[in-house]
Amino acid sequence: MSDKTGTALRAATIAVLVENEAGVLARVIGLFSGRGYNIDSLTVAPVDAEGRLSRITIVTSGTEMVIEQIKAQLDRLVPVHKVSDLTLEGPHLVRELALIKVVGTGDHRVEALRLADAFRARVVDATTESFVFEMTGNADKIDAFCALMRPIGLTEISRTGAVAIARGTKALMG
Repeated sequence: MSDKTGTALRAATIAVLVENEAGVLARVIGLFSGRGYNIDSLTVAPVDAEGRLSRITIVTSGTEMVIEQIKAQLDRLVPVHKVSDLTLEGPHLVRELALIKVVGTGDHRVEALRLADAFRARVVDATTESFVFEMTGNADKIDAFCALMRPIGLTEISRTGAVAIARGTKALMG
């Protein structure tokens, strides 16, 4: 992957530990939009027992220089405690949750259930004409499942975006 000038781009999964307070997410998003950086995925939720800290997971892409600028600018925001580029810092896990609605009858229903079983998608709602499947996995797995469901009757997708965590003993908190 490269930009218009041929400079190599890389994807980055960045974990950011922030104060859980009003306006923090807006400031993080403002940093990206103000500089023309794209966010491919963004998730945020409280992560400590007291609800004082939130973890933001951002998937973005850019040149090495752009990714370094993003990390440096995030680190300078006042409510930010720690910024970690999981992509560079070693082995990590990335997962998404998706709810996928498929509408169909007859053979299409049978095929949808067969594919769901192969992909380990779980039926969370069913009517005589539709299913809603719940699936977790990496983005490629969810994309592949959705591509196979399109001709069968996929009508709607809702995705959480990526959540990620380092493998082993390394932790963002602590």
